[in-house]
Amino acid sequence: MPSESRDDLAERMPPIAEASGIAPRLYERAFDILAGQIAAGVLPPGERLLESRVAERFGISRAPARQALARLERVGLVRRAEGHGFLVERLPGSLAVPERAPAEPAPVQLAAQSSWERIYKSVEQEVVARTAFGAWRVVENHLAAYYDVSRTVAREVLSRLSQRGLVKKDARLHWFAPALTPAYVAELFEMRAILEPAALRQAFPRLPPPAISDLARHLREAMGRSGSLTGAQLSILETELHVDLLGHCGNATLMEALATYQSMLAALTFLYRWSPQFYAPEPFLAEHLEVAERLAAGHPDAAAEALTRHLRGSFGRAVERLDRVRREFVPGPLPYLAQL
Repeated sequence: MPSESRDDLAERMPPIAEASGIAPRLYERAFDILAGQIAAGVLPPGERLLESRVAERFGISRAPARQALARLERVGLVRRAEGHGFLVERLPGSLAVPERAPAEPAPVQLAAQSSWERIYKSVEQEVVARTAFGAWRVVENHLAAYYDVSRTVAREVLSRLSQRGLVKKDARLHWFAPALTPAYVAELFEMRAILEPAALRQAFPRLPPPAISDLARHLREAMGRSGSLTGAQLSILETELHVDLLGHCGNATLMEALATYQSMLAALTFLYRWSPQFYAPEPFLAEHLEVAERLAAGHPDAAAEALTRHLRGSFGRAVERLDRVRREFVPGPLPYLAQL
C-alpha cells in the first residue's frame, strides 16, 4: 500500500454519520474505535482480530462486528489471516508508530442508541442552519411526525438542544431557536471569553503529554495547506481546542455552564460548510497555535490571555460570516420550524 498521510487516511474513511446527519450505527462506532487504536499503536501490526472477540469486547452481536472488520479490510488497516480472523497491517509512511508493548484495550460497550440520539445531530444542524436568518418556533409534535418518533423522543431532543443553548422556551413555554443577531453573538462570545480561559487554566495540569504537541502539530499542518481546508476540517480544528482540550479541566459544573455558551461552535460548523475560504489564511489557526505554544512552554496564564484575545477577535469574524451566509444561502422549509 503506498505511503500516505493521516489526512489521506481520513479521506478514505469519511464518517457516515457526518454525511447523513444521523448518529452512527454500531458497526460504524466499532470501526471508528478500532481504526483509532490501530493508528495509535494500541493494536500493533500482526495483532489478530477475531469477529467473536470484537463482538464480545464491544457488547454487540457478531453481525456489526463482522461489518466493522470488513470495513477495516477495505481501507487497508487489516488483512485476512490464514485460517480465520484478520491481522492488523503495518501502517505506511507517516502513519507508522514506534514498536512498543501494546496496551490492553479497555472494554467498551456500544449499547444501541436511544431514539433521540439517532435524530439529534440532524435536528441540530437543521435548526442551527436557520438561526442565521432569524428566530424560529420549533413545533414539538411536528418534529415528532417529521422523524416518525414519539413526542417523548422529540421532547428529549429539544431538551438536549436547550442544554447547549440552541433552543429556549418563551413565556408561553413554546420552544424557539433564537436568531444569531450580532447582539446575541456578542453575548455568547463575551461569556466564552470569561469561562474558557478559566477552564484552560484548570485543564493545564491535567493535560495528557501528547495533547498539546498534537494540537500544535495539527495546526501547523493545517496552516501549511490553509487554501485547501474544507469546512469539516476547520470545524474539527475548532473543536480540538475549545472542546477536547478544555474538557480536561475536571470541573463538571464549569464545563456544563460553558457548553451553554458554546452554541456558536455548532453554528460555525454550518458557516464553515458554506464559506470555508472566507479568509485566506483562516485567522484562528495562528491564534490557536499561539495558545498551544504558550501551553507547551509551561505558561498557562499567558495561554489563557491568548485564548481571550482569540475569542474577542473571533466575534467580528463570526458576524461577517453570518452576513455572507444570509446573502448567499436560502434554507429550504421544514414542517417543524416556523419563522418568528
